[in-house]
This record gives sequence, C-alpha cells and structure tokens, in this order.
Amino acid sequence: MKNKRIYSLISAVLLTTLAVSGCRPASPSPTSPATMTATPPAEVIASPTPLPTDPPTPTPHPTAAATPVAAATPAPTATATPSPPPTAAAIPTRIVPPAGTLALPPGFGASVFAQGLANPRMMTVGPDGQLYVAERGAGRVVRLPDRNADGVADDIEAVAAGLRAPSSIAFYRDGSLYVGETTRILRLSEPDGDGVFQAREVVVEGLPEGGHNTRTVLFSPDWAHLFVSVGSSCNVCNETDVRRATIMRYNPDGSAEEIYAHGLRNAVGVVFRPGSAELWATNNGRDWMGDDLPPETVYLVRQGDDAGWPRCHAGRLSDPDFGGAGACDGVVAPAVEMQAHSAPLGLTFYTGQQFPESYHGHLFVAFHGSWNRGVPTGYKVVGIPMENGAPGPVYDFAAGWLRADGSRWGRPVDVQTGADGSLFVSDDEGGKIYRIFYAGE
Repeated sequence: MKNKRIYSLISAVLLTTLAVSGCRPASPSPTSPATMTATPPAEVIASPTPLPTDPPTPTPHPTAAATPVAAATPAPTATATPSPPPTAAAIPTRIVPPAGTLALPPGFGASVFAQGLANPRMMTVGPDGQLYVAERGAGRVVRLPDRNADGVADDIEAVAAGLRAPSSIAFYRDGSLYVGETTRILRLSEPDGDGVFQAREVVVEGLPEGGHNTRTVLFSPDWAHLFVSVGSSCNVCNETDVRRATIMRYNPDGSAEEIYAHGLRNAVGVVFRPGSAELWATNNGRDWMGDDLPPETVYLVRQGDDAGWPRCHAGRLSDPDFGGAGACDGVVAPAVEMQAHSAPLGLTFYTGQQFPESYHGHLFVAFHGSWNRGVPTGYKVVGIPMENGAPGPVYDFAAGWLRADGSRWGRPVDVQTGADGSLFVSDDEGGKIYRIFYAGE
C-alpha cells in the first residue's frame, strides 16, 4: 500500500510537469484509463487521479485533487441543517491544484468540451441527445454536437440568432424550444433540416427588467405548466412589482399567470427532482451583512411558499434593514444552507450512469463566486448527496477556478447531465463548456 501511494504521488507530479511543458494527457474515455498522445483531442483541465483501494465515496470534503501542490486556507463549508450556527464551520484543509486545473474526486477527469463562446449561461440536452446552450453574449442559442462521441464538440451550431440576451432554454414535449430573455419568453418552432428554428412567437411578455435580469424557464414533469424565475430589482428593498423575487407559473401558451412562490431574492437555478413533482431552486442571499451571512440556500419549493426576502433570510435571520419582531414568522426554511456569497446558480440532479453508483441522484450546484467578500469564495461545483429524498452534507466536487491568490480563471454558471452520463459545466467568463467524466482505474 505504501508503494502504491508513492506511485500515485509520482504520477501526479508527472502530470503537472507535462501540463506546464505544454504536453497534456488526452481526454480519456469513460471506460478507459488516461493515455498520452501528441495531439490531444481536448484541452485537459484535470486528469483522473489514481484510485485508492476502496471505490470512491463522496464526503463533505473530498481528499483527492487533480495535482497536490500546496495546502489551502481553510474555507467555510455548507450545511444542510435548517438552523446551523450563525457562521458555518470550516472544513479540513484540502489540496490546491495549480492554476488552470481542477481538483476532482479520485477517478474523475475534466476537459474543455467547447470554447470561444460569448457568455454561455444555462444548458439543456435536446431531443436529439445533443447539448444546447443559451449564448447570452451573442444573442443566440447554439447546439454543441458530439456526433463521434469523442468528448469534444464537433462545432458550434447556431439554431436561433438575433435574441435579446437569452439566459435559459427548455424544450417542450412537441420539440419546440422556449427561451428566457430579460422581459419575455419566446417559443421557437419549425426547425429546418439543419435544426435551425424558423418560427418564433412571444408567449410571455412584459416581465420586469433591471436588477437581477436573467429569466430561467422550466417545464413541469407533466408538461402542464411553464415556470419562470424572476429575481429582485435590488440587493434588498420593498418591490413595487409583485412578480419580483418570485417563481412564476404559466400555462405553456403563456396564459394563467400566477405567483407560485415568493420571497426568493434570486432563484436562478430551478429543477424538478427526477421521478417526482418536487421543484428545487437555488437562491442568492443579500449582500452587506458580513462575509458569512446570510447563507446561500437551496429550497424545496412548494406552491404558496414565502422564503422571506426582504425581511427574513434562510428562514431564521431577521434583516437588519427590513426585518424586526416576527420578521421570520410564516417563512419556510431552506433545504440546504451553503457558504454566503458563493452565488449558486444552475443545479441538476445527476441522472446518468457513467459516474459510480455512489454519486447517482446527487444534486450538483454551480457556484458563480463572490464579488464582495473579504476572502473570495465559490467558483466551483459542489455536490449534495440525496438519501430518501433528503439532502446530505455539501461537498466540493469540482474546485479550482479560484486561484490561491484570490484571482479566478472561470465562473461556473450551470451544470447539466449529458446524454453520455458526463457532467457539463458552463463558464460565462471563460466562454467555455467543460466536460467532467469518470475514467475509473
């Protein structure tokens, strides 16, 4: 066992040397070990780490990293307990990967699936099994096909252009594509032979603009309803438009508008847990209450819920400006609490088979990262195990976009299970889509 650990360490050092010298390991297939090639098919961001004797089991703080080089400063972690202490406890020290690489659990690797995109945001897998992305900066929706299944997008194919800052997309059961713009929701239909949508109509218009201005669209599992998240206009304030800080619900044709849940400051990520009618959402907490308050949250959202903003946060913290006695009365508690200012955005339940069974059903959340915290945090993807539908402790799954000096080289936005069982991560700052895969021993 001692020799095996020494061998693992030597292997990790060699991988670092190769990466620095410009010779990168090839992106391994989900079923084979990493191999070297003179012309790698993808830019490798993190190579699979040699596996320990026992199969990998997720924990709140994975002990493996892409390349061990230095100890990190202990960072606050998340907790799934609805009423934790005012500040989160620190997790044990983890390994910091070199700049430009990611730390992943044993046996996992990551590579660049597509690059050169302008502000890519939310993603979805289409009826054709290919990945579609809302390319907000280019005002279009693109398809990133991988028809030869080599783990790299064959091309960037625009299926709709001339859009107004599209931030999210969702396919309806008839194959039409709904697009969330700032002030309206579009329905694209009648794709031609190349998959380019020829018809478009506005199904929801007049949504409030300014402030948190992304609109995330989602269909209920029975296709009966269209959900649209609408963030607040401010950090903390009393809104004049009742649709602010809500999740709205419509019929698929845009009729029957209603507030499904309110008091959610900015629920960018919304998803239904597979096999259920449970709506889960991320929520971004307010600023200027200190580095560690209020916590970021994930909610199991039910119709009529009041999450408390602006008067109450996380179901238990009275707002210093808009709170007071009884501020949290009638407010629902979140299902998960996480480090403040992490800016959780997209989330997905892992539905693939490529990852080890111990990861099946986990909820993955993309942290966009802090902008006003004394010590930066976030810039990673975390995992949350689910046991009988209840969330467990949060753990780092893919970390490293935040450098040790506090600078960053990417900002995760969304996570999506691919048709091949890999996990895609969009990065709106780097203009890339990453593919995280399990390679095994």
